[in-house]
Parts: sequence; C-alpha cells; structure tokens
Amino acid sequence: MISIIRTNSQNNDFVSLVKLLDEDLAIRDEEEHSFYDQYNKIATIKNCVVAYNNNKPVGCGAIKLFDPFSIEVKRMYTLPESRGKGIASLILNELEQWAKEIGGKRFILETGKKQPEAIALYKKNGFRLVSNYGQYIGIENSLCFEKHI
Repeated sequence: MISIIRTNSQNNDFVSLVKLLDEDLAIRDEEEHSFYDQYNKIATIKNCVVAYNNNKPVGCGAIKLFDPFSIEVKRMYTLPESRGKGIASLILNELEQWAKEIGGKRFILETGKKQPEAIALYKKNGFRLVSNYGQYIGIENSLCFEKHI
C-alpha cells in the first residue's frame, strides 16, 4: 500500500532518497552535473513529500516558491524498482495539492534531456514544454515545463 507524507528537507528518508537521485544525476549529467547541482540544494526546502510502499521509502518530491504565483517542483525521484507503478504521479498530485494550499497558481520545473522517464511523467501529468526560465536560459540540455494549477 502506497502512502505519502508531507515533511521537510530534514526528514531522513527524504535526504536518503535525494542522495540516490543525486548519484543517478551525476551519471546522467556527466560533466554538467556541478552546474545543475548548485541549484538543487535541499537545506532550505520546507515543503517535501515522501512516498512509502508498505512503510519503505520509495519516492520523493518537493516544492518551493519561485515567484509570488509560481511554485517550482524540485527533487523528484522514485527508486528504480518502484517505477512504472504510478508512485511519481501520486507524488506530483500531492505536491500540486500542497501548492494550491499555499497559493500557487502555476507549477514550473526543469528536467534534463537525458531523463526521458521524467519528461514522460510530466507530459502525462499535464505539464507543457515552455522556454527555459531563470538559470536554465541558454542551457542546451535543460527542458522547462509548466502547468497552471
């Protein structure tokens, strides 16, 4: 049974999953990893979720305020053996609900071209490709998405 809890970036299960995410991204992003890594620190993230399957942490995600109307999705990850079961969509749905509760009108996010699973997930969940924003402007391997909520 899948359950999702709301927490913050101090949660040990969240921290452990993010470590696995960063290890995966270091391989996928290769020499560009240090550029992306500087924008993915979790110390100040207040809104995080962890998904559990029978009390085992299997996925996570987070949101943070980007501007007065936009909430940025961060640190999305599902264990490889737990993929394809709808867990990431459940995480996104919980994050979307939370974003609405704190006044968000728009979801934004960045993902890499080398993350086809993430791209498919976001498209499946109603995100649309937009021009790169902020620090991702001009970054060849970045794709930015938005969803009005």
